[in-house]
Amino acid sequence: MRAAPTILHLDMDAFYASVEQASKPSLRGKAVIVGGLGPRGVVATASYEARRFGVHSAMPTAQARRLCPNGAYLIPRFSLYRAVSDQVMALLRALSPLVEPLSLDEAFVDLEAGGVAFDSASALATGERLRADIRGVTGLSGSVGLAGSKMLAKVASEEAKPNGLLLIEPGTERELLAPMSVRTLPGVGPATGEHLRRAGITTVGELAEAGEDELVRMVGRAHGVGLYRMALGLDDRPVVAERDAKSVSVEDTFDVDLHDRVRIRGEVQRLADRCVRRLRESGHSGRTIVLKVRRYDFSTLTRSETLRGPTDDPGVVREAAARLLEGVDTTGGVRLLGVGVTGLADYTQEDLFAQAAEAAEAAESAEGAEEAAEPLGEAEPAAGSEASLDPWSAAPGAEPEPAVERRWMAGLDVLHSVYGPGWVQGSGVGRVTVRFEQPGSPPGRVRTFRVDDPELEPSDPLPLVGATDAGT
Repeated sequence: MRAAPTILHLDMDAFYASVEQASKPSLRGKAVIVGGLGPRGVVATASYEARRFGVHSAMPTAQARRLCPNGAYLIPRFSLYRAVSDQVMALLRALSPLVEPLSLDEAFVDLEAGGVAFDSASALATGERLRADIRGVTGLSGSVGLAGSKMLAKVASEEAKPNGLLLIEPGTERELLAPMSVRTLPGVGPATGEHLRRAGITTVGELAEAGEDELVRMVGRAHGVGLYRMALGLDDRPVVAERDAKSVSVEDTFDVDLHDRVRIRGEVQRLADRCVRRLRESGHSGRTIVLKVRRYDFSTLTRSETLRGPTDDPGVVREAAARLLEGVDTTGGVRLLGVGVTGLADYTQEDLFAQAAEAAEAAESAEGAEEAAEPLGEAEPAAGSEASLDPWSAAPGAEPEPAVERRWMAGLDVLHSVYGPGWVQGSGVGRVTVRFEQPGSPPGRVRTFRVDDPELEPSDPLPLVGATDAGT
C-alpha cells in the first residue's frame, strides 16, 4: 500500500456505445446497444441512455429489445474500437512506462514510476489533465480513479462513473469501503455474493467485522484470506507493464443450428482464417490449435492439436482445425463454432506439415495423378452470424453464383459516390437504408437504396476527431 494515491485506473465510459454515438451524430443522447443482432445475440455494451431501461452487457439481445424497443441496435466495429483504444493507451504511456491494459477500454497506470505524481495534488492534476487529453484526442469521456492500490483505484473509477474522477486518500479506505456492497470487491461474483448474503453479510464493513477465520470457514482459505484483506482495503499488487497474451480466438453463434457437414467445415475454415488474421495483427504465432463446438443441446466440446513448432500460416491452421472437426459428432446440429490458437510465441517456424503437403503434391504430379485430393471449400459468412466482421468478403473457392445479395448490417460504414460517407440503419426486402453523416457533422439525412446499388459501397470507419470533411 502506498502513502500517496499514485496508482491510476482509467475506465472509458460505455466504450463501444460511446464510440458509436461519437461516430453517428444522430445517435447522441439516444439509447444505443452494441452486440449480436440475431435472435441468439448478446449485448456487448449499452449506452447510459439504454441502461435506464435495464439493458446491460451480457444480456440476450432479444431481452434488450423487449426492454428498449426503440434503441439503436448495432453490430460491433472492432477495428474502430481498437484504433481509438490505441490512441487512449498512447496517452497513458506518455504518463508512465508502467501501464497495465486490462482490455480495450481499461488500464492501470503507475504515475509515480513516470515521475508525474508523488502526492495527492499532483495525482489529481494528472488525472484531470488525462481526462481532458482523452476528450481532445478521441472526443470521448473516461472515468478516473486514484488511490494507493490497484483495487482501490478501480473502486474509485467505478464510483466516479460516468465522466468523473475520484481520489481516495490513503488512510480513508476502510471508511469509504464499509457501506459498499460486497459485490464491489474484485472476485465477488453472484455465487459468492449470494453465499455471503445468506450468512448475513451484504456490505464490505460486515465482511471486515466477520474476521478472517470466519471467512476462511465460509469460502475456503485462499478466497477467505483474500476477501478479508480486500475488506480492509489492503492490496499490494504492482502495476505490471506487459500482460502477455495467452491465446487468440474467434467464434460465431448461429441464428439457426447448422446440420450440413460441408457448411460446418466451411465455417470452421472461415473462422480459422479470421483467427490467423488476429494472430498476425498481434505479432504472434502459436503451436496449439483449438476447436470449440457448442451443439444443439448446449453441450460444448473442445479439441486441440499441438504442432511441432509455432505457426501463423492460415493453411496450417485450417488443416489442423479440419482434422479436429473430424473427431466431433455434429449430427444433432451446431449452434456455435470457434477456432483458437494457444501456446503463443513471437516468432514462426517453417511448418513441417506444409512441407509434407508440398512433397505429397509433387509426388502425385510425378506419378501423373489425374486429380489432387479435394481441399475443404470455404463457405460464405453465416446468415445472422453474430460476430462476423467481414460481411463483404466473397467466399474463396466457392462456386460462382449469380447476383449474391450483399449483407448490409446495421451500424456498418458505407460510402456513396454522390452523398458521401454514412452508415447502415437497416436493410430488408431488397433495400438498405443509410443515414449520411459523419463524426463532427450535424445529424444527417436518411435515404434508401437497392441492396445492389452500384454507387453504394462498404467503407472503412472515419476517425472520431477531425473527420468532418473526410470522404466528401
